[in-house]
Parts: sequence; C-alpha cells; structure tokens
Amino acid sequence: MAIESNSDRLMSEINVTPFVDVMLVLLIIFMVTAPMMTQGVDVSLPEAASKPLIAEKEQLVVTIDKNHSVYINDYEVQPEFLQEKLKKILKGMDDQRVYFKADKDISYGLVVYIMAEIKGAGIDNLGMITQPLTDFQFPKKNK
Repeated sequence: MAIESNSDRLMSEINVTPFVDVMLVLLIIFMVTAPMMTQGVDVSLPEAASKPLIAEKEQLVVTIDKNHSVYINDYEVQPEFLQEKLKKILKGMDDQRVYFKADKDISYGLVVYIMAEIKGAGIDNLGMITQPLTDFQFPKKNK
C-alpha cells in the first residue's frame, strides 16, 4: 500500500498579491495623470444679454478658436470635412441639436461659412454660445 504525501499534489490557489500590487500602482498612476489630461479649446466668446440654458446632457458643440481651427467638442476637424463628420455623428443621435461658439475676433465670413456647413449637415436646431453681457459699449461711428 502506497502512502500519499501532500507535497506531490498541485497547488490550486491563485496568488493575488502581485495582482493587487500592480493594480494599486496603476491606480496611483491614473490618479496623478488624470488632472493633467483635461484640456479644452480656448475661445474668447462674444458677449450677449441672455439667460443661461440648463443642459440635461452633454451637447454637440462646434467651436472656432482665434487661430481659425475648427473643433467638434474637443476634437479638431478640417473645415472642409465638418459637414461630413457632423452627418456621421448625428446619424446615431436622437437629439439633432448643435451649439456653435466662435472667438469674437474671427471674421464674420468664416462664422457664416461654418454655420452654412453645420446647416448643410442637416441640423435645423443651431444654438449660439456667448458670454454674459458686461457693460458692452457700441463703438462710436465716425462721421
């Protein structure tokens, strides 16, 4: 009769200590780097007298910055591909609303061109984003 010893059997338990160590290190790395990853498009918005709108969910925003770069939310797109990109994005969305913001120093012609591209993508509901009015003075006319 053979005597069975415990040293011949395979160990079926998983050692989770290295796994926990790696996960804690990854957690610390992500906690340190996450605040550095927040970025946006810097735009100096024109001022207007209007009440702020309350958004229930994140909306689609088209932006033109002072360097004439065009963005859909935070992603830069070429102006000639804006209409095509918007059509693809809005194909799967129920809310066909787009908000538009442009730097106050951008030429009127560029603003109208981008608005035409947005409308050409099939968007009927286009909102403009502005800053609240703070003692705006119209420039004096030269006679």
